[in-house]
Amino acid sequence: MLQVNVDEQEVKQLCLEKIEEMLKDVEKDLVFWSRKELIRRTCLSWNTILDTFFYDPRFPKHKVGNKWLFPADATKKFLLQWLSEQTSR
Repeated sequence: MLQVNVDEQEVKQLCLEKIEEMLKDVEKDLVFWSRKELIRRTCLSWNTILDTFFYDPRFPKHKVGNKWLFPADATKKFLLQWLSEQTSR
């Protein structure tokens, strides 16, 4: 007879680590963000984005037709820089 003991906490931790790894892979696949993605990632409303950093000349943005697109890597770098400037004031 074979008996197997499973540590549920260990299994849960391994699952969470794998999910986090997969999410990072998905995030790497995004070349640009849409307006909705920018709102989701910053946890800011569109009006707040417009009022705070949208018109900053350093903020990377491109209008394609009627849609705004934001290069993912450049936007992340800008947002981190912008945030550090806000906290140092």
